[in-house]
Amino acid sequence: MEGKQPIGIFDSGYGGLTVMREITNRMPEYDYLYLGDNARAPYGPRSFDTVYRYTLEAVQWFFDRNCSLVILACNTASAKALRTIQQNDLPRIAPEKRVLGVIRPTTEVIGNFSPSGNIGILGTSGTVNSGSYPIEIEKFFPTAKVFQQACPMWVPLIENNEFNSNGADFFVRKSIHELLLKSAMIDTILLACTHYPLMLGKIKEYSPADMTIITQGEIVARSLDDYLERHPAMKSRCSAGGIREFFTTDSTEDFDNHATTFFGEPVRSRHTVLGQPQEG
Repeated sequence: MEGKQPIGIFDSGYGGLTVMREITNRMPEYDYLYLGDNARAPYGPRSFDTVYRYTLEAVQWFFDRNCSLVILACNTASAKALRTIQQNDLPRIAPEKRVLGVIRPTTEVIGNFSPSGNIGILGTSGTVNSGSYPIEIEKFFPTAKVFQQACPMWVPLIENNEFNSNGADFFVRKSIHELLLKSAMIDTILLACTHYPLMLGKIKEYSPADMTIITQGEIVARSLDDYLERHPAMKSRCSAGGIREFFTTDSTEDFDNHATTFFGEPVRSRHTVLGQPQEG
């Protein structure tokens, strides 16, 4: 993309493609560059320091490829790394560039979906343990009550193409049951991981019929569109050639096979490297 300034979209693996799909559906005119750090996924169980380091390496990778705007389409990276990158790193390495996440756009509107103000969160261990969602939701909906449940098996099931298996049924039913035990008043569940939309059918099957299930893709796409309208200088820097490129830190063949499921159309990726090769 020489001479272009694509919008960068990052995830630890494939999940961010569900967000990219909604973004490109809403704003197909822009150039996009996707990076999946599949070689080091999943990020959910990793420490704050490790996720921060990996995410910063990815952000620098995008900056090196002329991206002025990077979206962390990964809840774990948004929860564990975004604020530090925005406050400490951007002023030092690229004050004119911006890195945005998926948590803030979601928490700005999530309370509007819940008549009772009782909201359930399903996410990775990293996202849940960070406390980011309760903290951010309180800023916009101070009377809301938030109940969280970590789903450590969901991402591995999805990334290993087992999300339609009987094993997936067991873990989906178990996690939803454990969440609803925390409050009978929950009327809205947020899928706080961009992988989870692939299991939306199973999640609805094991949730009460009147439960509202929220995925993030459309919310993030709408928020990004609004952001660019409110920041015309940034909008003018984002090139509009309709080009989409995909990179992975792992096998391109595996990435392309899985990514097509997440993105909804055929994907052809290229290999790249972040940081030092992982031992073991």
